[in-house]
Order: sequence, then C-alpha cells, then structure tokens
Amino acid sequence: MRASSRSSRPSGRGCAAPRCPTRTEAAERSDPVPEVNPPKPLSMANEDYLEAVWRIMLERDDDSVRSVDVAELLGVSKASVNKAISTLKDHGYVEQNRYGRVALTEPGRRYAARLWRCHRALRAFLTSDLGVDPAVADGEACEMEHALSQDTMDRLLAYLEREGTVVDGDLDG
Repeated sequence: MRASSRSSRPSGRGCAAPRCPTRTEAAERSDPVPEVNPPKPLSMANEDYLEAVWRIMLERDDDSVRSVDVAELLGVSKASVNKAISTLKDHGYVEQNRYGRVALTEPGRRYAARLWRCHRALRAFLTSDLGVDPAVADGEACEMEHALSQDTMDRLLAYLEREGTVVDGDLDG
C-alpha cells in the first residue's frame, strides 16, 4: 500500500489498496444521477468499516457484531475500529449497546448492502467478463466500489444480468 494521508484506512484483509477518490470527490468530477435518499457521505475508510459490519452480520447471521471482529476482518487495531464506529454513529448508520456490540440502523443497512452488492458486482465483472484473478479482482472491486455513481452501478448490474453473470451467488465472500 502506498503512503497516503488517510492513515485510518483499513490495511488488512479488507479493502486495502491505494486510495481512490471518495464518493464526494467522484461526484465533483461527474454528474451522477441523484439517489432518492442519498446517504450522508462517508470516507472510503468509513465505508469499508460499514461494509465490514454488514459482511460479519451476514456471515454470522447476527444482528450485531463485536468491534474486535471488525478489527480482525480488516486487519486493523480495535482503536481504529472504535474511532470509525464513532463516526458511523455520528452519521446515524450504526448504534452501539452498552456491551459494545454494534448494530446497523436501517439507513446503515441500506448503505452497507448497496456497498456490498456493488463490491460483488464489480468482482463478478472483473473475474467473469475480464478474466482477472479472483484475489486481484476482490481488491480492485473494493477500490472501485467507492467511486461509482448509482447510475453507473445500475448499468453494470443490468449488463451483468444480460450477460448471465451471477452476482448474488456469493454473499459471504
């Protein structure tokens, strides 16, 4: 990973490639079709934390997760997770009970599910349509998911459907 000013960016098994523009930066470069209820923008790093919470919830079929599990998935310190969780709480995407377990709010669920679906669609496109190695595709999908507008994502999903590429077959990995 090259050095960047975003030292809080997860650097473990989660998304850990070089920095791409945030959704806000990407939006400034293009005119994406606005969403009906656009989420409050997050940095790429915070989107990765939100997505990690969602992935763990799916994998464990649980409504809440422990911060230590997020730290383990992303290969970061628990302190980094706690800082990100605080930001996600401030944006209204997560709640944390007094025992420290983190649960997604309804807006958090929608945002995280959209990120994870985008990630899986990009990974499917890169591996199935372009023949990219799955490990490389996973890392690159993680970078790309942060920059695409909803319109571009909708077009990619429509393309994959027309081509018969399965996107939702692999929910956990």
